[in-house]
Amino acid sequence: MSLADLTEQKLISVRDLETLAGKGIREIRVREGAVFTPSARDMVRDHGLTVVAAKGPASVPGAGRGGAYGTAAPTAVVSSPAADAAFRSPEAMVIRKEIVAAGHKLWKRGYVDGNGGNISCRLNDQWVICTPTLLSKADMTVDDLGLVDMDGKQLVGSRPRSSEILLHLEIMKAVPQAKAVLHCHPPYATAYAITGLVPPACIIPEQEVFVGTVALSPYETPGTQAFAETVLPYVREHNTILLSNHGIVCWADTVTHAEWYAEVVDTYCHTLVIASHLGAPLTRIPADKAAHLLDLKKKLGMPDARFGLQECHLCDQPEFPGAVTACPVHSPGGRPDSVADAELEQVVQAVTDQVMAALKARG
Repeated sequence: MSLADLTEQKLISVRDLETLAGKGIREIRVREGAVFTPSARDMVRDHGLTVVAAKGPASVPGAGRGGAYGTAAPTAVVSSPAADAAFRSPEAMVIRKEIVAAGHKLWKRGYVDGNGGNISCRLNDQWVICTPTLLSKADMTVDDLGLVDMDGKQLVGSRPRSSEILLHLEIMKAVPQAKAVLHCHPPYATAYAITGLVPPACIIPEQEVFVGTVALSPYETPGTQAFAETVLPYVREHNTILLSNHGIVCWADTVTHAEWYAEVVDTYCHTLVIASHLGAPLTRIPADKAAHLLDLKKKLGMPDARFGLQECHLCDQPEFPGAVTACPVHSPGGRPDSVADAELEQVVQAVTDQVMAALKARG
């Protein structure tokens, strides 16, 4: 007998594998969503066992400090000795520690509630390290993380991966420089996302350089492929996107930088909310100074949808996505200031004449 069927089991222990190995079995079929204990995972790697995924129920009970896992990931953990070795490499451990540190920061700042939010980072062109589903970022350790391929198939991990890894993978595929992706629910930025508004531009330099204009993607059910694809029209020109009725997603060259962008955009939105209560209009950064910030941003290799725009467009981001801002005097094909001013005076004079005529008629 060369293949063992363990599809009836939800949790695979090292004792299960030792029994099979004693019978000379090298290949094991498991149910979808099956979870290997850390010791069992080590044995699969050390003994070169092959694990084959089979369809099955998705409810997986857990163990350890987190209690029950709840719903398992949509794909089984398909062990690969090469993937497991890569996941345990010094390079991977640096990334795993960075992900855990970022998760703890998100929780401390109140950017993730319950088991919310997810973080991922490329290990190489084939594999991505990611956070698991149904685990608070406050409790997360390096042993809780997993490894998936670029299709979302989980290769390593004792906990099922987040269903929202699909969003991360779509961003990584669309933007090669997006090595890390971070999704969370910071309250002030999310407040904009649930009102269908985007924060205005040209207010605070840090926002302009590190984030810039913010896009708003349409709503889809989180965790689905349709949801993952909602960001594709925006992600190449924006490193931070508001997810309608959900939260935000940020990408960067490192996990730490992606977490920075989340802090920058939420602090920005918080500041705007405070300013709205002061009873005075916002003071904008002058367009020529905003252009200097964009030049700096371009040198840093960061994206911005405003690259190539005329100065008069840089600070005219509409609050409602899809609205149009215009700068007819300075836009390509526009007419000189003197002509525009003359036409404006003619319009004002014509309106004045009509009002005066109406008043005389009524008198």
